[in-house]
Amino acid sequence: MSDVSAASGLRVAIMTDETGWHTGRLKKAFRARGVEARCVDLATCRIDTTWSPSGLAIPGFARELPDAVFVRGIAGGTFEQVTLRLGILHALRECGVPVYNDARAIERSVDKSMTSFLLHRANVPTPPAWATESSAFAQRVLMREAAAARKVVLKPLFGSQGKGLRRLGANASNGTLTPLPSLRSFSEVAYLQRYVGSTRARRDDFDWRVLVIGGRALAAMRRTGGRGWIHNVARGARCEPAELEPTLATIAERATAALGLDYAGVDLIPDLSMPDQTGVPLVLEVNGVAAWRGLQSVTSVDIAAALVDDLLDRKLAASRSPPTPVVPIHAGR
Repeated sequence: MSDVSAASGLRVAIMTDETGWHTGRLKKAFRARGVEARCVDLATCRIDTTWSPSGLAIPGFARELPDAVFVRGIAGGTFEQVTLRLGILHALRECGVPVYNDARAIERSVDKSMTSFLLHRANVPTPPAWATESSAFAQRVLMREAAAARKVVLKPLFGSQGKGLRRLGANASNGTLTPLPSLRSFSEVAYLQRYVGSTRARRDDFDWRVLVIGGRALAAMRRTGGRGWIHNVARGARCEPAELEPTLATIAERATAALGLDYAGVDLIPDLSMPDQTGVPLVLEVNGVAAWRGLQSVTSVDIAAALVDDLLDRKLAASRSPPTPVVPIHAGR
């Protein structure tokens, strides 16, 4: 192990808008490596070009910058507020501070339409998706999918924990089509994803959450139950240990790489459209600021320690390694 914390004196900022179980675990893991970790709310940071030498003011670090940043949470807010908070992360990266995950990767994962686009580009198995500002086009997609006896899920473009999801399609009892709701509550954007689960909620319905750290799938769980067809821990789903079999691990790793994430919680679902209902897992979403309390309850892996080790031993170590010298190639005479 390349122990960059051996010399001690390292200081890390944990960017979060709330402290609790996750930040407590992270701080403990950093202390075990001899690193001082301080929780910082991005809303309290500022760009200040009079603040020498960096032009960035990070509370708790005086006029210095942290040696590394772990992004645990970014509070919601106005478009301008979120833009500034992400701008702070961009600026830290420009100053040479390793940011885990950095702003570019978080932006890709937070935007569900960009996630779908990048997964499709990388040939990662994922349900078909459409993103549009046109209600008329979204209605045509809904009608076309319903005609093929399929449903779609209307999701907020930015959202988490299963909030605001609407399943749309033909009613099984009378065949009537669920109309597309007003897009006003979806910020005038329709993000539609083909529904993959069973048509009726069953006790054995589930999806997977796979945690990928440093490019390697580390742990997995199955989420069952919850409210209807939405399997989310925040909505009452149960966590069960799951075998991290090769296909599941590989697809989760490819999804994480497609978005350029250091670590990610990848949500997958079995493709029930296959005749035997055991098709290749499909990636539903990729979470760039993933919680892991539920997963920690069903795995023996110390997730916080694994995250901290990857940040220090891979990300921070790489940023401090001298560049490989370029050897000139002389044409033979």
